[in-house]
Amino acid sequence: MRVRRTTERLRPRSVRAKIVALLMLPVVSLMALWAYAAVTTVAAIGDTERAKDVNAQLLTPVAGFVTALQGERTAATRYAAAPGTRSLAALKTARAATDRARTKLTDGINASTSDAGLLNSALPARIDLLSGAADSVGTIRADTAEKGAAQTAYTKYTAVVERAFAVTGALTGEKGTDSASQTRVVLELARAREAFAREQALLAAGEAAGNLTRQQYTAFVGAAATHRELLEPAAADLKAEHRRAYDEILDGAGYRRLAAVEERVEAAGPGTDAVSAATLSGWDGSATGVLGQLTAAEENAGTGATAKAATFGWSTLGASGVAVVLGLVGVLLSLLVSVGVGRGLIVELLDLRNSALEVAGRRLPQAMRKLHAGQGVDIDAEAPMRRLVGDELAQVGTALTAVQRAALKAASERAELLSGISGVYVSLARRSQVLLHRQLDLLDLMQRRQQDQTELYDLYRVDYLATRMRRHSESLLILSGIAPGRGWRDPIPLADVVRAAVAEIENSARVQIWAVPRVSLAGGSVADVIHLIAELVENATAFSPPSTKVQLRAARMREGLLVEIEDSGFGMNEQAMAEANGKIQSAKVDLLDAKQIGLFVVNRLRERQGLRVELRPSPNGGVTAAILIPENLMRDNMPVGEQTAGTGRGLAPAAALIQGRRLGGAGA
Repeated sequence: MRVRRTTERLRPRSVRAKIVALLMLPVVSLMALWAYAAVTTVAAIGDTERAKDVNAQLLTPVAGFVTALQGERTAATRYAAAPGTRSLAALKTARAATDRARTKLTDGINASTSDAGLLNSALPARIDLLSGAADSVGTIRADTAEKGAAQTAYTKYTAVVERAFAVTGALTGEKGTDSASQTRVVLELARAREAFAREQALLAAGEAAGNLTRQQYTAFVGAAATHRELLEPAAADLKAEHRRAYDEILDGAGYRRLAAVEERVEAAGPGTDAVSAATLSGWDGSATGVLGQLTAAEENAGTGATAKAATFGWSTLGASGVAVVLGLVGVLLSLLVSVGVGRGLIVELLDLRNSALEVAGRRLPQAMRKLHAGQGVDIDAEAPMRRLVGDELAQVGTALTAVQRAALKAASERAELLSGISGVYVSLARRSQVLLHRQLDLLDLMQRRQQDQTELYDLYRVDYLATRMRRHSESLLILSGIAPGRGWRDPIPLADVVRAAVAEIENSARVQIWAVPRVSLAGGSVADVIHLIAELVENATAFSPPSTKVQLRAARMREGLLVEIEDSGFGMNEQAMAEANGKIQSAKVDLLDAKQIGLFVVNRLRERQGLRVELRPSPNGGVTAAILIPENLMRDNMPVGEQTAGTGRGLAPAAALIQGRRLGGAGA
């Protein structure tokens, strides 16, 4: 249940929000895919930049240091085996090259130390070991300066080289670019070159000493096996443009000469035969040339290719770059189309909504009011019929117009029916009034001539019935919007108005009139007030037990005169009382509603005279009808000969009010 409520709260409410949510979902999804492609491309660019930085700061200095150290190792083993002027000069030259390479290595290490941990967690420790090994080159030189230290020089220099390869191996997991071959393959080629350099150093020491020891022979055989296992397979894994240089080396005369020397040394075994002039014929020059070629090819395949890689080139961006560009175009087009379509759809829906609200809230009610007021309405002008063209929204607008026209047509027909009924009411009421006035005049004449009290009493009863009939006839005129025929010019005492109203009901003896204020009522409102009070009093007597009294009280208030009619009936529930008050206060009167027509009569009288009428529960369990007569209808000057209120029919003034004989007279 809580999840459902949360979903309902998150659900868009307005049409604009729903359409925006509907259109933005695919756009957001497309933007997410584009963002992923963009991030991937940026990551590739970052990898390329990082690879170039790593190459410039670490790989190139390390490779240069390894190459220089390999040359110094060969010169050091040759000098240690047989010191001489020529070998010493070569050693000094090699040491100077190593010092320059070590300086570059130190600078590169210092520049990349802060980012080393981000590249590989093991790299900082390996760099520290390499830095310490590079610093120990001076100690190695001192330890290998004596004659006979060739094996020591070989071992210690090789250990430093291995430290350098450890650093290079830690960088093989770093992502490069497509223009550079895999770093792991290049590392294998570097180890193959190192194997060649070891062979050169071992044979240089043996040649200088005139003898190849068993330990040196074993190391030579191992180095030869290593370069055979690594060189050709690793070169086969290179890209074509990088493999071409290695193919030239492997097919060259120098490499074949070295391979032949290796076979002769391996076949000769340890001793003097392995380093004889016949065995090593052409070895030193070929080894130096091949090592130079391998170094150049290695740089071209690894560090050189990385340094030449274009950050924003096809090799870096590739398909991901195309996807980013096309994705951006797609996102922009989707946004433009979504905004255009969504805005147009929102405008159409809002126009349709506004049109519907305009019809429902203003135009249709206004036309209905005109029809209820008896005014004609041009349906074609109010709701011009549209042609059924356009899309679905246009068809909905056409359907709404059709509904509006149907409602106006039905209301117009109903208004015509009500107008006809009203005309019938007026015609019948006028005829009845003429007959009733003649009947009342005849009854008045008969009452004046009759002396028999019994006959006079019956005449008064007939007079009561005729008076009620006249009131019902007036009700028809009132419901039809026509003023009744009775009227007075001069003010009438309130007591006479109340007695006249009570006299117009059948059970007038059940009504107890309490003392009323000594005020008069304006003549123009007397007839309507009498009729209104009579309707409410009759309603109270009809819906209360015959044995109970109906109390009629009047009191002067600040806003006007308050008249209360209270019965002791069974009362009304809240819904029934609300409906009754609604009929009294409503601005519309439905002539086709046959229930409680008296309340509709009260409604018309209240509206015409500006009275306030309300039904509310009585403390005795019945219903109290409260009438507030505004101050502008009251007159404080009492006419001469006014009567005091009391029960019964009243005297001459009240009788005159009942019969309506003094129409337009000076007073009662």
